[in-house]
Amino acid sequence: MNSSPRSPQLEEAHVQPRRTQRSVKLGMRSIPIATACAIYHKFFCEIDLDAYDPYLVAMSSLYLAGKVEEQRLRTRDIINVSNRYFHPDSEPLELDSRFWELRDSIVQCELLVLRVLRFQVSFQHPHKYLLHYLLSVKNWLNRYSWQRSPVSITAWALLRDSYHGGLCLRFQAQHIAVAVLHLALQAYGVEVPAEAEAEKPWWQVFSEDLTKPIIDNIVSDLIQIYTMDTEIP
Repeated sequence: MNSSPRSPQLEEAHVQPRRTQRSVKLGMRSIPIATACAIYHKFFCEIDLDAYDPYLVAMSSLYLAGKVEEQRLRTRDIINVSNRYFHPDSEPLELDSRFWELRDSIVQCELLVLRVLRFQVSFQHPHKYLLHYLLSVKNWLNRYSWQRSPVSITAWALLRDSYHGGLCLRFQAQHIAVAVLHLALQAYGVEVPAEAEAEKPWWQVFSEDLTKPIIDNIVSDLIQIYTMDTEIP
C-alpha cells in the first residue's frame, strides 16, 4: 500500500532530529547547531521542499553554520557521521569517486544556500537571553522550590527542541526565551513569588513588548512540533 505524501512541515520534522543528532555526534556547540537549524529552515522558507534533497541541504547547513559560528567542520566528518547514521554497521567511506561526488555536492549546495539566503546567515539566538532569565528567576524563588523542580533543564530542552521547527524565524529571540521558561515553570507548577501583587507579569519585566498572546502562540507552535514528531513513522 502506498503511503500518502508527507506535508512540508512533517518532512522537515522528519529531517530535523537527524540533523540535530548528527551535529551532536560532530561535537558542535549549541549555537552552531542552532544556526544550522535556522539556515535550513530559512532556506526552505524560500525554496519548495521538493526542489532539493533535504538531507543534502541539512549537511550543507551544518557545514556552513560551522563557518559562521567559527567552529569549522571537515566535510569528511559530516559525510562519515551522516553515513554512519543511515548505515550504522558501515565503515567510513573510502576516498573514492562516491565520496568526492558527495563532498562536491555539499560544497555546491552551500553556495546555493548562500545565494538563496542572500548571504544573510547570521542569527540572534535565544540562548543568552534564556541564561539571563533563568538566573533572575532562580534568584526570585526560594532555594527549595528551585532545586526540587528541573525548570532549568526543561527550559533548555524546550529551547533545543524549538529548532525542530521554524520558531527561530517567526519570533524574537527574547520572546522565545521567555516562552520556554514560562512553559517549564507551568509544567512543574512553579509560581513566581508576588506575581499577583506585581504591577506587570514577571515575563514582561524581561521583555516589555511581549504579550500573553505571543507567549501562547510560541507555546502552541512548540507543542505542534512535538505532535509532528509523533506522526513520523
